[in-house]
Amino acid sequence: MSKTVRIHHFAKSGNAHRALVFAKLAGIPHEAVPVDLASGAHKSPEFLAMNPNGQVPVLEDGAVVVSDSNAILVYLARVYAPDWIPSDPADEAAVQRWLTLAAGEIAFGSCAARLITVFSAPLDAEFADATAAKAMQKLERGLEGRDWLVGDRPTIADVATYSYTAHAPEGNVSLAPYPNVRAWLARFEGLPGFVPMPATAVGLLAG
Repeated sequence: MSKTVRIHHFAKSGNAHRALVFAKLAGIPHEAVPVDLASGAHKSPEFLAMNPNGQVPVLEDGAVVVSDSNAILVYLARVYAPDWIPSDPADEAAVQRWLTLAAGEIAFGSCAARLITVFSAPLDAEFADATAAKAMQKLERGLEGRDWLVGDRPTIADVATYSYTAHAPEGNVSLAPYPNVRAWLARFEGLPGFVPMPATAVGLLAG
């Protein structure tokens, strides 16, 4: 494995932010490589050779190339930051459940809602809002009486679910009904090494 991994990213992508913020939080030496989506850099032959889907993030670790943000989190945790992924089978299964939420209802909920407002994506805003509410309710219940989603310390479950939850208001999804979620976001943002994803003044954040 190389000593410094490379993370190909786009600043306003919550999926890319997952990979970058995890590398920061876990103290993993890395190089952030911006991908100019506006110019179509993600469709270049060089990028498509790494990820045929033409999406960020992509991780390079020597000869190892990993695409998909959740897969990147698992890889980085296994190789460089084992404290962030439980070794207990039941706890690891619990982490996987939250990764599934991140790739499912969060992706089709608050992420999709934000894509509509920030990037004018032709998606169903009503469906995205309803799906976001389901994901928020699951997070709110999952955080009842606890600081972190799995165990007594942050894991990649928290990393995977953070970015599009924190930025849900940009997609007109309010965090006001979810006090456990808001407290958890604040704890996450207080972790050493945390770096925010740039906010956009749209949705509920519109000035």
